[in-house]
Amino acid sequence: MSSHPHVRLAATAHEPAVELPAIGQGSWFMGENLTPRRDEVRALQHGLELGLTLVDTAEMYGNGGAEEVVGEALADRREQAFLVSKAFPWNAGRDSAIAACEASLKRLGTDYLDLYLLHWPGGIPLDETLEAFERLQADGKIRRFGVSNFDADEIDTFYNLDGGDACAVNQVLYHLGSRGIEHSLLPWMRERRMPAMGYCPLAQGGTLRRKLLDNPEVLSIAADLNITPAQLLLAWAIRPHDFHSSDGRRDVIAIPKAAQISHVEQNAAALSVTLDDAICRRLDAAFPAPKRKEPLDIV
Repeated sequence: MSSHPHVRLAATAHEPAVELPAIGQGSWFMGENLTPRRDEVRALQHGLELGLTLVDTAEMYGNGGAEEVVGEALADRREQAFLVSKAFPWNAGRDSAIAACEASLKRLGTDYLDLYLLHWPGGIPLDETLEAFERLQADGKIRRFGVSNFDADEIDTFYNLDGGDACAVNQVLYHLGSRGIEHSLLPWMRERRMPAMGYCPLAQGGTLRRKLLDNPEVLSIAADLNITPAQLLLAWAIRPHDFHSSDGRRDVIAIPKAAQISHVEQNAAALSVTLDDAICRRLDAAFPAPKRKEPLDIV
């Protein structure tokens, strides 16, 4: 792992530290008949073979359909994957979170999750959600817990609950065209050595994705490096920051979804792409970093 960019999740009272590739696999829109199911399953399996061992899903995706696809993909290779799922905020109560997790486990065909996240903040008190997560952890149904779509003030509240400092990650939208988290949220997380999981690292389809992939500077840099624009965006999302040592450790893991073998292979190859300071400055000029706090971007 040390030869490729990786993200380290700290040890907990229950689990040793773990290193994960800085690019994983998403599953949003899987299980919705947009792509043949066998292709989605094979893409996930091929990703595992290429070292993209983190697989992210959620009960929301396809109303559980994505979890079923992931479960099929991992049927005979569960131990190869670091499996992540997420609970709806209305399923995050003292007892409802237990039931939601158990339903996810059933769809996934496994008896544990490596990481379980609250999908976004909701109306249920966070201390109640934390209590449920700790019960799931004590029962061996989840190994770590975290949150998703939490802005700086929200994650600070969760983190400062009794036991909240065991929060492993915050999964948030992050790509070259959406850099708002760089102002306040990422610095807060880096100070506490809490990694981010960046969803939609290539933006979510449509006009914005084309705006990024067809940007003249993106096209020029990708051509100079002999890579695809998508690979450039992935390499940018997981680029190193100042506090990192030289061993490849990063603090953002990108989780693009790919249902085609060729896209999976391109995503895996992006782990080998190195961006120097000059390239990062060019991308900063085309897509500037935020100068002030912005509302958390969510899709």
